[in-house]
Amino acid sequence: MTEVKSTPIVKFALLDMVLVSMACLVPAASHLFAVPLYVANPMLALLLAALLLGRDWKNALVLAVLMPLASCLLTGMPAAPKMVCMVAELATVAVLFGALSRRWKVLPAVLVSVLAAKGVYYALKAVVLAPAVLVGTEWWLQLAAVVLWGGLFAMLYKRVK
Repeated sequence: MTEVKSTPIVKFALLDMVLVSMACLVPAASHLFAVPLYVANPMLALLLAALLLGRDWKNALVLAVLMPLASCLLTGMPAAPKMVCMVAELATVAVLFGALSRRWKVLPAVLVSVLAAKGVYYALKAVVLAPAVLVGTEWWLQLAAVVLWGGLFAMLYKRVK
């Protein structure tokens, strides 16, 4: 038997397909089981998984666009205006983490990236959607999700490295 070696592009493609599929399954699971999974910010978790496993901010940037777009097109969630805000948020995480992680330690880089991305998300949401629906999830739950995913990412990043 000959051994088949996979190239990095194949590994990225498979990882990307899994992550995009998961991004589409989360809204479906949320509705199926009547559990508000959006509170845990699953798209952020999937993007951080891409950064962790792929180690390439450019690939994470592609996923930042593909995950919300595919989910919107296939499941209707998030709604198109909110999807635009989510793409901007996730793209900010990918680009900022890519830039900051070269100079900073992992935990501050990921936390600053995610918090800055939340600022981008809410600034854009204030423009795209009515300000009356600006904050749908309580701020402390969002902060808890940021700290949880950021801390977990920082711990795993060191181990995978």
